[in-house]
Amino acid sequence: MRNIIQTDKAPQAIGPYSQAVETAGTVYISGQIPLDPATGEMAGTIEEQTDQVMRNLSAILEEAGLSFDQVVKTTIFLTSLDDFAAVNEVYGRHLSEPYPARATVEISKLPKGAKVEIEAIAVRSFNM
Repeated sequence: MRNIIQTDKAPQAIGPYSQAVETAGTVYISGQIPLDPATGEMAGTIEEQTDQVMRNLSAILEEAGLSFDQVVKTTIFLTSLDDFAAVNEVYGRHLSEPYPARATVEISKLPKGAKVEIEAIAVRSFNM
């Protein structure tokens, strides 16, 4: 069985997908772009965009009763790897050690002209 996680504190889906889906204690958060959920506006600089993406992810995690501490994997999509250091700086402010596993991928375009998109996987329990 799966549970759909939805909040007005993060941007609504811009396609046929859910903000997040939980199954068997694992929460899969769809890629978030830097849209302000209140205004629908896109942040400007890569730092501002990354911060907004992290706030969007945080809102979805909170709706699921989770936090960044339970994130085990992220994937970052960038339209330019030249932004890698700036994204790392902002990303690191939102997370603490031990950091989740991560991949960063450069792609040609993102929806709505975004420079960054991040998806995440979180777990409710670390019991083995």
